Amino acid sequence: MTSNYTDACYTETDGILVKYYLPVMYSIIFIFGSVGNGVVLLGYLFCLKNWKSGNILLFNLSISDLSFLCTLPALTNHYTHNDQELNKYVCIINRFLLHSSLYTSILFLTIISIDRYMLIRYPFRQHILQRKTSAIIVCIVIWTAVTLELVPMFTFIIVPEANKTECLDYASSGDAHSNLIYSLCLTLAGFIIPSSVMIFFYYKTAALLKHLQKENINTVKIEKPLSLLTLAIGILIVLFTPYHIMRNLFIVSRLETFKMPSCTSIAIKSMYIITRPVAFSNSAINPVLYFLMGDQFRELMLTKIRNAYRRMTAQHIEDSSGNGWGIGSAGT
Repeated sequence: MTSNYTDACYTETDGILVKYYLPVMYSIIFIFGSVGNGVVLLGYLFCLKNWKSGNILLFNLSISDLSFLCTLPALTNHYTHNDQELNKYVCIINRFLLHSSLYTSILFLTIISIDRYMLIRYPFRQHILQRKTSAIIVCIVIWTAVTLELVPMFTFIIVPEANKTECLDYASSGDAHSNLIYSLCLTLAGFIIPSSVMIFFYYKTAALLKHLQKENINTVKIEKPLSLLTLAIGILIVLFTPYHIMRNLFIVSRLETFKMPSCTSIAIKSMYIITRPVAFSNSAINPVLYFLMGDQFRELMLTKIRNAYRRMTAQHIEDSSGNGWGIGSAGT
């Protein structure tokens, strides 16, 4: 009876989520993320001529998001057809880019929080992060740091069995005890420490903005920094925190020395599955940052779109007038 109940728990939750929830969510992320990041990437390449340090940071973030989004079609097909086998190299690249996008986003948001504070604290002084060379160095450091953080993950995600490669998600792979140690270290280095820095500087930013508003100092605009602050903290709390909590809880539930009731373990795994696409949806949400970060980039994009629309409208009117004139002449 217990076995049948456990099987029912699995059938109604875990199996359904993997086969239906994950493909739907990843498809939505792929569509909106590809459009948003594609527009931003083209906007940077063809509209923005005078690049600033912030543009370099966000451009790298867009590349990270797009590289991850390119893996979603294969991942969606993988879950839709319940195909446990996946090409070894596709599996490695998929898992690396998936987590790389997550942790580069956290680090870029952290650097942006420091940059926003410095801009408001010293509005008439160019700080070190505003230099293009510094921005390039920061991007290289972020890519290198995230790569080094994720190298140990490769030992968990590939499980060779009888000349077959079973490509499981990271938390379901490898020895649970070793995986838990690495996951806790990754959570600390890749999420908790950068997030603490981010929260600290956004707290400082909010306090500084409140002081400037109280003193009626109008050297900086209050609305845009507050909007960026709200968005970044929202991404941090809503998207990233549940994923890291449930990932570690799920690995704990896999430990042989830590016995849980079957349905409790299944419930934890189900919650972990739910939080995965929520966390990785940051790739579809990040393009919003590009429009909050820079008035110049936003105006250039909107100007390009308006000009393109006007040209299309003018061409349509010209074609319509030409067709009407030709018909009238033929009738005459």
